[in-house]
Amino acid sequence: MPQKTDRVVFTKKMHREYTILVPTMLPMHFRLMAAVFRKRGFKMEFLEDDGRNMGDVGVRYVHNDMCYPAIIVIGQLLDALLSGRYDNDKVALLIMQTGGGCRASNYLSLLRKGLERAGYPQVPVVSLNVAGLERNPGFKISAAMYRELTTCVLYGDLLMLLRNQCRAREVHQGETDALTNQWMDTLANQVHGRVVTNSTFRETMKKIVASYAAIARRQAPVVRVGIVGEIYVKYSPLGNNNLEEFLYQEGAEVVVPGLLDFCLYCVYNNVLDHQLYDMRKRSVVMWRWVTRYLSRKKNDMIRIIKEDGSFQPPSSFEQIASLPQREDCVGIGMKMGEGWLLTAEMLELCEMGVKNIVCTQPFGCLPNHIVGKGMMRPVKDRYQDVNIVAIDYDPGASKINQENRLKLMLANARKNIGL
Repeated sequence: MPQKTDRVVFTKKMHREYTILVPTMLPMHFRLMAAVFRKRGFKMEFLEDDGRNMGDVGVRYVHNDMCYPAIIVIGQLLDALLSGRYDNDKVALLIMQTGGGCRASNYLSLLRKGLERAGYPQVPVVSLNVAGLERNPGFKISAAMYRELTTCVLYGDLLMLLRNQCRAREVHQGETDALTNQWMDTLANQVHGRVVTNSTFRETMKKIVASYAAIARRQAPVVRVGIVGEIYVKYSPLGNNNLEEFLYQEGAEVVVPGLLDFCLYCVYNNVLDHQLYDMRKRSVVMWRWVTRYLSRKKNDMIRIIKEDGSFQPPSSFEQIASLPQREDCVGIGMKMGEGWLLTAEMLELCEMGVKNIVCTQPFGCLPNHIVGKGMMRPVKDRYQDVNIVAIDYDPGASKINQENRLKLMLANARKNIGL
């Protein structure tokens, strides 16, 4: 048995023999991203299990003082191993990390300790990050793969935006979800096939927007609710007790910032390190290029949405990055956790006319309590008609209490628009 300090390396031989299990966060995005890895011969499975059992398993193998996303993510992975569905001698676990100054950078060691306690020390853990935290010979991502993963993120952001804007207003119930499923199959096949060129990418986005624009929608006003917060509980149905679905069932249109903004935030912070702290001297040119590249791709999506004219597009990353300083809320040097981006997303929603905001907070996440809950008052001072509610998520939180607070917010929102 390996010692506790040993790391089981994911080797080239494991590449085609092992099934890689990945915790879910954004079902649509991750399904498309899986096609990129399967194209290269990886056997990758995104876990879709849900329920309170994940938190119970997580608390059993992770110290309950750790942040809620760590407990849920590790709980979901260990629950899969304990389920008996897999050959645990031919399985690996993948975990995504930013490598920043947050407890999320300790997920690797926490997961390995959990594997030892559960009796699976032989299971390799792979870290997907751009910070160079660990290297595995059997799991390498080329520049071409990063380009294809970017395409998947943009496709996922576009589908999420259009689906949310149509779903709450559709005349024929279920039409939006049916169209989304069709596009998911089409895009997964496209990504799994030949390289998606820039022209193909733009033409596909135009077709996607046009297909959603053809959905019959009611023009009556609906409550619009934005969701911000720590990246996992903001996006993951498992982490936020199906928050989006709950709001939809209550008749609200959900507005969720795209995943590409978080990717851009992580990349752009390396440029800020150079500007503010004289760091990254050797790599800053590369990070500037990546920032410009990703920004151009998002701007392509924004332009296509504007040209169609049926939907409200998101803001450009340049606009988002300027908001915290323009409103004098938080400095862009604040980059622990979601940092200045979380405050910027609240400001972006206010600028877009979305005056009802749910700030999802994992219990014990100090950075996000500062830039999220701590910035609620400054945001309200600047936008006095904004309605912000902070919802804490942790293994002991009551779902009923969370939903009651959301219902109170929705009741006030309906009153404000005369519904």
